[in-house]
Formats: sequence, structure tokens, C-alpha cells
Amino acid sequence: MKKEKESSEEMNTSKKTNTSKKQELSALSDDEILQGFKDCDSKIVREYFYGYCRVAYCIYDKRYDLRYKPGMDFFSLVHEYFLYLSTHRFKPLEDRKPNMSLKTWMVNGFRFLLLDKLKEVVKEHRFESFEAKQENKKMQFDVTDSQFEQELYHTIEDIGNLYYGRDSKNAIILKMLYIEGFKGKDVAEQLGMTASAVTQRCQKMMHDVVIPYFKKYFNSSDYISYMSVCEEQGPQFASDMSIGSPKMAAPSMQAFDASSEENNHDINRSNTEVIKTGRITPRWIEHLKENEIFVFGSNLAGMHGGGAARTARLHFGAIMGKGVGLQGQSYAIPTMQGGVDTIRPYVDDFIAYAKTHPSQHFLVTPIGCGIAGFDPEDIAPLFEEAKEIKNISLPESFWEVIE
Repeated sequence: MKKEKESSEEMNTSKKTNTSKKQELSALSDDEILQGFKDCDSKIVREYFYGYCRVAYCIYDKRYDLRYKPGMDFFSLVHEYFLYLSTHRFKPLEDRKPNMSLKTWMVNGFRFLLLDKLKEVVKEHRFESFEAKQENKKMQFDVTDSQFEQELYHTIEDIGNLYYGRDSKNAIILKMLYIEGFKGKDVAEQLGMTASAVTQRCQKMMHDVVIPYFKKYFNSSDYISYMSVCEEQGPQFASDMSIGSPKMAAPSMQAFDASSEENNHDINRSNTEVIKTGRITPRWIEHLKENEIFVFGSNLAGMHGGGAARTARLHFGAIMGKGVGLQGQSYAIPTMQGGVDTIRPYVDDFIAYAKTHPSQHFLVTPIGCGIAGFDPEDIAPLFEEAKEIKNISLPESFWEVIE
């Protein structure tokens, strides 16, 4: 009873600590966030860098079906964006307008990268390249340029189509006003409405749907000049509205004997416990034995600036500029070049290497689960084969997924 009470108290303490950390993370200033990027703080990068980029990606994925175009998935783009900025020590973000939020500035920088990449796939888009924007002394991330005004209005059109339906009168009004450039009285005449009715309907849509969307995901003060409506905070989007979210197929259900299934689970768990004995990578590694190899997540450019990659460079022989394979007492597996499928070949190569070097013991760190933005549930299955290879140790978080 006493042990149960102690266990309960420990859980409550842990929950309070996690809640406190989340609150601290959400209260960071723009300068603190930017410093976290420079320090390659994985929690700050995942929370803010990936979060901010997700906003822009959702908008353009809805319009261009980005995820179905080669090299245009979210991780491919955000990894390229992060590596570009880290190469320049995040100076493009430091040089933002004093009155503009880091979030807005970053979202627009990601937009330029995205559109530049899209230009390579879809030839009809003609935008100045991201690299050229960076070299331009003018405010290359400035939201007030004419191209972004056009993109902003297309976003409003998309929101109207998604929320009201493409053929609805509301969506048609938004399109005529913001995309086709009609004046209110012209819209009224074509739709058989009074001018005041068009104005009222438009203001209601902007107040109830469009403005709340931009207030939620952007620094709205930077955008209000494009929208001739009041700035009062309206209700949020309907809970069933999502932008660009994939639909998951329901898993098929098969009948099974519960007791048999439970017994098999216990047996499998017991076997896994035996298999992983002595093969759990320590959380902290400061020293290596002579035959041990530190396996870390890297990027193809070999920029070992943060996290486990930095540790590998400072202590275990990782070489700047080398992003793949054995180097000193470390082994690099690239995780910053796109989605999980782009990581798999490098993991397979590593496992093959480990098989042919049984005298060495490979300590795999939670690769891809820091700055690269993945979760153990994404990466661990890539190491399924490694379960049976005795000279490979895996982090506890990976074992929990694949056992």
C-alpha cells in the first residue's frame, strides 16, 4: 500500500514537472526562441521551428497537393529550411523587421523556400528564388510584397471553399472580391443582392472565419491592412475543419482468443527482455570502450552542430562535412533530408555494416527524434532487424516500440 502511494506521488510529481516545462516552453520570447534555434535545442526547435513551418505548409499543401509531389513533403522542406538557416547562423531571422514577430517572419521565409522548390516541379509558378531573396538587402521576408498579397488572397479563397463549400454564395463572394477584383456593388449586381448585403455578408465571414484563422496562426496585425474588416477576435474554426490532414483507414478487426493472445504477448515480451539484456543504449554517453561506436543522427552536409551530432564531433571523432558512415568512434545516419523513407536506406546500410563487424558494439542513440522532428514511433520500426543483432544496442524508447 505504501509503495502504491509512493508510486502515485511520483507520477503526480512527474506530471506537474512536465506541465511546468510545457508552460515555460510556451512562455518564451522571440529572442529566447531564436537563441534556442542557434543552440540546436531540440525541444525549442520541435515546438517552434516545426510548428511555425507547419502553418505555411498546411496552407500551400491544401492548394498544391504538396505531399504528392516529389521532394515536397513537409520534412524535406523544413529540413532544408533549418539547414539553410543554421548554415547562416540564423541571421536571416535576426534581420527581421523590429515590429514583426519571429513567427510571421519565419512563415514567410518558409513560404519563399516552398515556392522556389515548387517552381522546379510546377513550371507555371514564377517566383524569385529563396537564395536570391536571402542575398537581397531589402526585407526579403516582408509580407507586404505584391506576391504575398496575391497568395494571402488565395488563402482566403481556400478558407472560404473549405468552410462554406466551393459553390456556396459565401465562397463565390470571397473569390469575386479577393481573387477576381470585383467591387462590392458589382458583386451585388451579379448575384442579385444589395451592396449592403454583400458588405455585411463579407464582414461576417471575415469576422467569424477568416480573421480568427489568421489570428490563430499568424501575427494578425501584419495582415489586417489587407482586410477591410474589424479586428475583434471571433470564434475559432469548427472542430471538424482540418487543412491538409490525411485520412486514416480504419484497421481491420479479426476475432481472436483473448487468453491466448495475452499469453502470446507475455511470451513475446519475455523473449524481448532476454534479447535486449545488455543492449539498451545509455541515456548519457561520456566515454566509450575501445570497441564501442557512437551511432548518431546527422545531415548529409555533415553539419554536426547540435545534439548527439555535436557530441560525436567533440568527443568521438565525427568529422565536419561528412554526413554518412563511420568516422572515428562514431557512425552517422542522415535524418535531415526528408521523411522516414529517406532514412531507411541509411539504416539498412548501418545494420549491414554492423553485421560484418561483430567485434564492434554499436550504441544507437534516438536518431531523428531531436532536431529532425520525428518520434520514436516513426524511427524505431526501421531498426526491427537490429533486434536480432547482438552487437547493436538501441535506446529504450526504440525497444518500447518494436518489442
